[in-house]
Amino acid sequence: MSELAIKDNSFLRQFETRVDGQLAKIEYSSQERKVFLTKLVIPESISQEGFRESFIKAVLNHLQDQNLRVVPTSPQIAGFLRKNRQYKEMLPVGIRI
Repeated sequence: MSELAIKDNSFLRQFETRVDGQLAKIEYSSQERKVFLTKLVIPESISQEGFRESFIKAVLNHLQDQNLRVVPTSPQIAGFLRKNRQYKEMLPVGIRI
């Protein structure tokens, strides 16, 4: 899968990408230098293998480039972080998943 184009829609507080005309998004809220990833929404019509992992990875890489900490409150994103320990350093001190 090619690199996803991630858009930070700060007005709606969500990271977005379009696939086949469908909008996939990760909703967030931010506080200081932390971003709380609250909800993952992927339309059922996006059935590409590995899309969810690629989308989460692209958003985490975007946040990592900005030196922001991540607090995953969405169960799907927390599960992804559990499996992909290379993003562990993005968690704030005291947060374990």
